[in-house]
Amino acid sequence: MPIPILMPALSPTMETGTLSKWLVKEGDTIASGDVLAEIETDKATMEVESIDEGRIAKILVAEGAEEVPVNQMIAVMLEEGEDESALEGFAAGGGGGATPAKADASEPAAAPVPEAQQPAPVTPTQGAAKVFASPLAKRLAQQNNLDLARISGSGPNGRIVKRDIEAAVAGGGATVSAAPAPSAVALAAGPSDQAILALYEEGTYDIVPHDGMRKIIAQRLQESKQTVPHFYLTLDCELDTLLAVRKRMNDRSAKDGPGAYKISVNDFIIKAMAMALQRIPAANATWTDAGMLLHKHSDVGVAVAIEGGLFTPVIRKAETKGLADISAEMKDLAGRARQRKLAPHEYQGGTTAISNLGMFGISHFSAVINPPQATILAVGAGSPRMVVKDGAPVVATVMTVTLSCDHRAVDGALGANLLGEFKAFIEEPGMMLV
Repeated sequence: MPIPILMPALSPTMETGTLSKWLVKEGDTIASGDVLAEIETDKATMEVESIDEGRIAKILVAEGAEEVPVNQMIAVMLEEGEDESALEGFAAGGGGGATPAKADASEPAAAPVPEAQQPAPVTPTQGAAKVFASPLAKRLAQQNNLDLARISGSGPNGRIVKRDIEAAVAGGGATVSAAPAPSAVALAAGPSDQAILALYEEGTYDIVPHDGMRKIIAQRLQESKQTVPHFYLTLDCELDTLLAVRKRMNDRSAKDGPGAYKISVNDFIIKAMAMALQRIPAANATWTDAGMLLHKHSDVGVAVAIEGGLFTPVIRKAETKGLADISAEMKDLAGRARQRKLAPHEYQGGTTAISNLGMFGISHFSAVINPPQATILAVGAGSPRMVVKDGAPVVATVMTVTLSCDHRAVDGALGANLLGEFKAFIEEPGMMLV
């Protein structure tokens, strides 16, 4: 039976993609793991590997096609022993929205797909996670009445493949049951484009269309503020001890010659937040309707500004890493983020995040939580301020931080304890070694 090759969902937020380049042509024999095409998502351009084996029989979407919906058929592959006769009545159907940059007008129109052979449509539900599975796995799951959401994938990036379906069938589990109707969350609608344009004189503005990244950022931030109950905790941290330790470490590193590190204040902040989450594990949490996820490791996302948006690459298991390792990893991730060359697993997930605007001179701000994380730390600039010590005014270098909390997962006292531990690590960085 012909195998449909579908536009993959390369990230949880991806709804459409651009087929930048085909790396195979019709007639090519494909093995599992071979790279088929380059797909441009809302975040990056990525190579897509084949899950199945066979021969490329027909390419249905041309290079340069934009806004190709996820799960639209982009090519058809024949299994071993099949010839072109198997394609009769099997072609791309039901998935509009893609406009090929180069279309061959001489090619005959594709016949519609028989209903029995069409891949099952994906119906998004409020709060439901997308399931990543190969086309063959989806067909086998449908034939065996299996719920893909209850099957763990063993393929690349956790994708469900044929062997996972066979294992589920053999185990007799993961059958589909009626799911409860999702609770609807009515999001407030802003003024229409027409209403906004009517406020300004025509010719006094230019319209710059949004790219995919900006649309996703706007959507996620609006959903966060409308569905996540934020509250904010702010305190000041003195940096003088940390700055002195940092200077000694960097001075010593400079004497070591090649391979030396240069640690930033932000590296200390990442490490301190990771350690604080280990001290207050109840705050290292993610809210789900079924229960609270309590994470064992501190995976710290760090906001990196790029042209037109931002990435939040994640330092995994940051509590286990030294400052030099965090510094090197952060430099690598930030550099590739600015080039839009991060893979999804490098910026997805995370148990908390840090947004530092201190380098821009910002003294204080509040950041928006990036679901499903439950906290984000907004970091301001360190500056000389007058403080009182032992009843006398003295000048100290002070940094203001604000912790945004998801009140469903982190209550006020819990958030305060987390921020207190962070402050303790910042003001006495030697504690990070204990």
